[in-house]
Amino acid sequence: MAEEKKSLNFIEQIIEEDLQKEYKKDQLKFRFPPEPNGYLHIGHASSICLNFGLGERYNAPVNLRFDDTNPAKEEQEYVDAIKADIEWLGFKWARECYASDYFQQLYDWAVEMIKNGDAYVDSQTSEEIAEQKGTPTQPGKESPYRNRSVEENLELFEKMKNGDTPEKGDVLRAKIDMAASNMLMRDPVMYRCLHKSHHRTGTEWKIYPMYDWAHGESDFIEQVSHSFCTLEFLPHRELYNWFISKVSKPGDFEPKQREFARRNLSHTVVSKRKLLQLVEKGIVDSWDDPRMPTISGLRRRGYTPDAIRKFADSIGVGKRENLIDVSHLEFCAREDLNKIAPRVMGVLDPVKLVITNYPEGEEEWLEAENNPEDESAGSRQVPFSRELYIEREDFKESANRKFFRLTLGKEVRLKNAYIIKGEDVVKDSEGNITEIHCTYDPKSKSGSGTEESLRKVKGTLHWVSVKHAIKAEIRLYDRLFTEETPDGVKDKDYLEFVNPDSLKVVTGYLEPSLTDAQVQDKVQFQRIGYFCVDKDSTTAKPVFNRTVSLRDSWAKISN
Repeated sequence: MAEEKKSLNFIEQIIEEDLQKEYKKDQLKFRFPPEPNGYLHIGHASSICLNFGLGERYNAPVNLRFDDTNPAKEEQEYVDAIKADIEWLGFKWARECYASDYFQQLYDWAVEMIKNGDAYVDSQTSEEIAEQKGTPTQPGKESPYRNRSVEENLELFEKMKNGDTPEKGDVLRAKIDMAASNMLMRDPVMYRCLHKSHHRTGTEWKIYPMYDWAHGESDFIEQVSHSFCTLEFLPHRELYNWFISKVSKPGDFEPKQREFARRNLSHTVVSKRKLLQLVEKGIVDSWDDPRMPTISGLRRRGYTPDAIRKFADSIGVGKRENLIDVSHLEFCAREDLNKIAPRVMGVLDPVKLVITNYPEGEEEWLEAENNPEDESAGSRQVPFSRELYIEREDFKESANRKFFRLTLGKEVRLKNAYIIKGEDVVKDSEGNITEIHCTYDPKSKSGSGTEESLRKVKGTLHWVSVKHAIKAEIRLYDRLFTEETPDGVKDKDYLEFVNPDSLKVVTGYLEPSLTDAQVQDKVQFQRIGYFCVDKDSTTAKPVFNRTVSLRDSWAKISN
């Protein structure tokens, strides 16, 4: 038992302590509360995995609640995308809820607060209100409208609700303490006038609740036991509790807010505002561009749900913010794809290889293992012929002893095929190699068991038969930013660090087993990296995205 307790993270410890004190297990309920004003990113994935993971651990319900209190920025598109992301990650919510479900209840409670002297309508401008807030070391000043009569406040609040008050006009504020040490307790705004159509309620409402008012009350309505927020909401906890105390009755079950630290990811930004800028400025094509840190972008790039869940689990939750290197996320992708991705051959920078002693017009089909990590994956047939493509970098006319690929006068093995020997090259008028001529040993066929086939050579090359090759668009994605913390460099705009090489498009030649590859199919191009079929792919023009290279190419740069 001691070992099991030791492995608990601090949030699980909070829950365990609550269960030993006042909570019963059947009272446990969690929630994931996104605002539908953008697509979810990798930071949200950690929060999703935390809340839904707790639900699985304690066999407790987890609500998906959309905090849709700002119609100016929220859209149904984002709601649909968020639901798709959570389902793709493999989680199921108990109830689909919306803060907008509670607009009438929130309004009714606000009216009661006015009647009880706990809220008032302020007719000052937002600038005047901000100026009167004071500073962390100086108390604020009370609004000249703070002591309006209950009747006047009710009348003005009704006008706000009916749309008779202009936007940026009156606001409803909680009446707490303008001298409070926590500045959030200095009469925070509860409602503002906003004459925008809401994606669910249309034009029914002309006032909308602020986050601090709607969030805790929504938790209370849903009887959420633990409301987990990121660390910046720690100062909000006092206000969260105060608001709930104003609507609860003795004996009511009240939720607890607790905070954990963000896990930031290197070489990217996760601010929704900045991600939207990347889309609007055309730096990326869309929210699901494979360079984006959005869950939909990672999915399109070829990441698996298991890889993202493993990443979230491995970085855990803590009380201090820290920066996680993106290489760790890439490692999780490689580790998962290594188990499930079939090995295939593709050549991305081709040069023709002619086997001069192989019979012209002849071809044969060779057996190739699909995945050495998975015995059940079986094998496939790969066509072999006189003319092949190999990678241009796999040949040098002359090379030192450390070059274990093809060169003149030396032997290498062609994967699943024969041992060949470099004999000659053909060049164009500018001296570029257009063909490599070689000879092969007919008795060295892989797996044949002959003495020649067992001969050891130092290099093995992948290849594709020219006659049978599929021509495909290959999108080589890399990190979107060259700087580790692009939005954390003083006096620099994060856009200055956009990686100009974050996407290179090349034409590749692939083995014909990929003819029927479907969108999101994942493969390993041997000796190159992991790839998946993009949604832009067609039968006439296949498109493959690079998920990750086989090794971390940035490790050398940073060392």
